[in-house]
Amino acid sequence: MIRSMPSRLSRKYASAALGRRSVSMLSRASSKPLARCAIVQSARPVLEHRLFVLPAAATQFVLRTYAVTTVPVPPMAESITEGTLKQWVKNVGDFVEQDEEVASIETDKIDVAVNAPASGVITEILAEEESTVTVGQELFKIDTEASGSSGASSEAPAPKEEAAPVNPSPEPAKPTTPEPPKAAAAPPPKAAAPPPSPPKAAEPAAAAAPSPFGSREERRVKMNRMRLRIAERLKQSQNTAASLTTFNEVDMSSLIEFRKLYKDEVLKKTGVKLGFMSAFSKAVCLAAKEIPAVNGAIEGPNGGDTIVYRDYVDISVAVATPKGLVTPVVRNAETMSMVEVEKAIADLGVKARDNKLTIEDMAGGTITISNGGVFGSMMGTPIINLPQTAVLGLHAIKDRAVAINGKVEIRPMMYLALTYDHRLLDGREAVTFLKLVKEFIEDPRKMLL
Repeated sequence: MIRSMPSRLSRKYASAALGRRSVSMLSRASSKPLARCAIVQSARPVLEHRLFVLPAAATQFVLRTYAVTTVPVPPMAESITEGTLKQWVKNVGDFVEQDEEVASIETDKIDVAVNAPASGVITEILAEEESTVTVGQELFKIDTEASGSSGASSEAPAPKEEAAPVNPSPEPAKPTTPEPPKAAAAPPPKAAAPPPSPPKAAEPAAAAAPSPFGSREERRVKMNRMRLRIAERLKQSQNTAASLTTFNEVDMSSLIEFRKLYKDEVLKKTGVKLGFMSAFSKAVCLAAKEIPAVNGAIEGPNGGDTIVYRDYVDISVAVATPKGLVTPVVRNAETMSMVEVEKAIADLGVKARDNKLTIEDMAGGTITISNGGVFGSMMGTPIINLPQTAVLGLHAIKDRAVAINGKVEIRPMMYLALTYDHRLLDGREAVTFLKLVKEFIEDPRKMLL
């Protein structure tokens, strides 16, 4: 609600709201007297707050202060309350659009982007890089009324100020000209001093002599949060689970032939590249129906006193990223076709490499598949991803001589490794599960029965 007031009454209310000193200063700063000023009345339920809208320059100054917004650290996940401020993408004075990334926070599992809530200019940064920040902590301030053009105009005068001192600089150079001849007379006595300098140069040369053992430098780099969390979880798995690994080998001839027959057709129809992971995922789902304990987990206090059996299969797929190993989850894989599983795995792999995975992408998982064969691994013993019970390790495909119907043939072979928690899974069940996976891969037609 806006209305005008006489001079004497306006000064009275102005003194009460802003203080006599502020009103007198503002009245002196403006060329117009406070004879008639507008009053803005806020609609509060109990108290009435009134703000004087003063002449042009003072009005803009007062109102602009209310446009600065403080942006806090956003919620990241239920289990994550803090992170490391890894990088400021924008700096003070930069203009940002709404939802544009301003900073990134590294957590135990993912990197969280902090975006601008509205368009404006960043006025203040309240946290340093590599510092620990908590959810809700004030992170930076942004002026939502400032525009990109205003920011550019403020930068324009800077070069003019730098150009101004260049003109007066030649004037002081004139008084310095008479001094050079005096300085020229001084060098002769100093010419005798240089002789002692050569031996000083020889000393560092001797110190810089190469070591007969080569370089022995060391570098110490602080572990990032994800690497620290991975180390903690893997060690926890070794200390908690009664881990045991069983091996088998599988003839990949039929699956390779199957892929060769249909990969072009599938790629043309769906845009999905048919690989081997989808076949192993389907084989794991079918084998888990026969051996439900592989897909179960132990829960409860003191190491667990309850077994959880599940009628669904959420497959965690191990993906290597520059920051560490992550295991995004393909949910309800038992209901998907091979093409759908392959597409889901490909999408998760792209998100992992682009650092776009969310907490939801990695939460849960009932069994893990780790394909070390893409890096050339021949054999290994993968570590269980708690609270899961088992992890299937795939390895490199190599041509080897094998006996087929009494004859020696060269076949593409792969070693399979199943690491399982012996607290829940007995050897008979683990070996039976791995043998079923082998049979489904050696004859993919069985997966249709």
